[in-house]
Amino acid sequence: MVSFFRRKKPETPAGSESARRYSAEELAAAFPTAPSGDAPVAPRAPDPAPVAAPVDDRAAVVEKPAEAVEESHDAARKPAVAAEPAETEVPAAAVEAPAPTPATAPAALAPEPAPAPPTPAPAPRPAPEAPAEPDLPGVANPGAAAAPAGKRGWRERLRGSAFARSFGGLFYTNPKLDEDLLDQIETALITADVGVAATTELVAGLRKRMNAREFADAHALLLALREQLLALLRPVAVPLRVARDGKPFVLLTVGVNGVGKTTTIGKLAKRFKDEGRPLMLAAGDTFRAAAVAQLQAWGERNGVAVIAQGQNADAASVAFDALQAATARNIEVLIADTAGRLHTQQGLMAELGKIKRVLQKIDPSAPHEVLMVIDGTTGQNAVSQLRQFHAAVGVTGLVVTKLDGTAKGGVVFALAREFGIPIRFAGIGERPEDLRVFDAEAFVDALLPETLGT
Repeated sequence: MVSFFRRKKPETPAGSESARRYSAEELAAAFPTAPSGDAPVAPRAPDPAPVAAPVDDRAAVVEKPAEAVEESHDAARKPAVAAEPAETEVPAAAVEAPAPTPATAPAALAPEPAPAPPTPAPAPRPAPEAPAEPDLPGVANPGAAAAPAGKRGWRERLRGSAFARSFGGLFYTNPKLDEDLLDQIETALITADVGVAATTELVAGLRKRMNAREFADAHALLLALREQLLALLRPVAVPLRVARDGKPFVLLTVGVNGVGKTTTIGKLAKRFKDEGRPLMLAAGDTFRAAAVAQLQAWGERNGVAVIAQGQNADAASVAFDALQAATARNIEVLIADTAGRLHTQQGLMAELGKIKRVLQKIDPSAPHEVLMVIDGTTGQNAVSQLRQFHAAVGVTGLVVTKLDGTAKGGVVFALAREFGIPIRFAGIGERPEDLRVFDAEAFVDALLPETLGT
């Protein structure tokens, strides 16, 4: 960079006079901090002879002339004022060029490290799941939801039955009121397992009223059929009443193989437990494999004590021990399980009579309820089953299960007409809540809705 104040002095001949000398007054004016005039001033040494500065190839250096020195002294006595420098032509040679960088051998390039893979964003935490409900012993689909309460639940679970499908297709087109319609109704009732005797009685009543011109259309006939079906079921729609007399209420369950006795006992245990009744279970099914373990699982799930003796034990002995324990512990309800048996085996049916007699040694009125469990898909065979069990132990109540499956549903009307035994409960699902107290109106409304013909 070129200095503005450094310029090369003009060369003076060797024999000429030396540079001009300044007086003390001039120096004091130029340098206010210099010593005062009273102090002796040392004589100024002569300026050395000018020496030519070596010329650099990169830039030319110019010394400052004497006139510029005086101007600088005058500028020092004045206040500093920022002024724009005068434009000066500077030869191209006077501009300092950047120093050339020495050529060096290129260093060996190290391989760049591979970029780190991007860190994946943390996955959002899933919402905490509700604790899964323990599996229900003996239930095929424990995750199934319970049926809605009221008539809606009955309608949703029974609308797929053969009874509902047959009459739904019959009255959907608002058929003509004639003998052909009565024949189709008779066929539908027999197909739905209502039975020949009950069907004949129902159709005969409809024909008599139709001939008397009591029906204006097919919808009026449908309403009359609904009333006749309700008349069959109303007398047997009697709920179970547990007597509170200070003694254990003994409930003995019976039925053929595979109708769902043990599962029904587990659901009844939950119902009584929710009602606040102290209860106990007796594992009297000592024949079927894992029947005792299944009942114990139900008891553990509901917090109910289970009296058991193991596989192949005497069922009457289990019932006797259970009733003794229930009496000692002030239990209100005792539910005794029994092994499933075919109604055609007289020896097995006689064993049920033995259990009843052994219970009566402790309590002459026991069992207070003999509850027979009937599979709703059995059909007309359920009539013969009930006949044999009723003769052996005196059935006092019925539970019809599996009505939500492929059951036709008509067997309920046949049982009600022939035996008149109260129907206590109906199973319309696999959840414990799906064991409903039998409701005649809800049952008929699910099979034969009132608005079917409109």
